[in-house]
Amino acid sequence: MVYFYLFFAFFLANLLGYGGGPASIPLMFEEVVNRFNWISSEEFYNVLALGNALPGPIATKIAAYVGFSVVGWGGALIALAATVVPSAVAMILLMKVLQKYRQSKVVKGISLAVQPVICMLMLILTVTIFDDAITSIGWIQSLLIAAIAFVLLVKVKLHPALVILLAFAYGGIVIPLIS
Repeated sequence: MVYFYLFFAFFLANLLGYGGGPASIPLMFEEVVNRFNWISSEEFYNVLALGNALPGPIATKIAAYVGFSVVGWGGALIALAATVVPSAVAMILLMKVLQKYRQSKVVKGISLAVQPVICMLMLILTVTIFDDAITSIGWIQSLLIAAIAFVLLVKVKLHPALVILLAFAYGGIVIPLIS
């Protein structure tokens, strides 16, 4: 039965995650952490951070990790299939329709209307992650890391994967010494 729930959780998150991996991440979080309690929120954040540092789609990396941690290799395959199948089937079936009505105001309106919803989902996930960071390492450390990351990403134009790796290094070396 766990295979069914694993498939359902990732299928639902990716079916409703209009816009790709970033849009489905909050939905995955809801399913795997809050609904099914397969992993902790801290473990999810670690997988998210590591997955962002690695090449390729983030949703498939999260699915493979969670599936494997729940029931091994079979779980990883089921979660990956549930992550890939919705978008692959939708692309195959809807490509001709979208091409035909690409200039339609309705199609453009649908795309524009979904964007604020995705933005709010990402904002809620960000606030949740930041709240956990404050609880774990405090205001000063959290704001310092966020400010440095902002400067490195926006001003220095450092690649996000390198910023994540620097944060890993800081968290693994400096924070244990301070705590």
